[in-house]
Amino acid sequence: MNNALTVVTFALAAVFTVAGAAKLLAVAPMRVRADHVGFSVEAYRGIGVLELAGALGLLVGGVLPPAPTAAAGGLLLLLVGAVAAHRRAGDGLKEAAPALVLIAALTVVLVLTVGELR
Repeated sequence: MNNALTVVTFALAAVFTVAGAAKLLAVAPMRVRADHVGFSVEAYRGIGVLELAGALGLLVGGVLPPAPTAAAGGLLLLLVGAVAAHRRAGDGLKEAAPALVLIAALTVVLVLTVGELR
């Protein structure tokens, strides 16, 4: 993994660790967001578990080379769902922007890690 890819991968893992832990712990802002987009707190906790699993998958590439690719793909699908949930809730670009930025970063990781598997 090249240096730029490593930095982006670790940054994404950190973002998803924090977001996943906040959802899993059901901190107050996450409970509000869950309600806003029409999810129960338990469903949001499930999303948090998926985010934490994805963060771990991004980090274990040295031991299991396909893991970052699979994790990036899974997280990418999760974020497409997040954008859809924002749209369904009537949110605009401002509210969906964090998910869109993460989608872009995950797409880069996905493309570059698929290239490394060949």
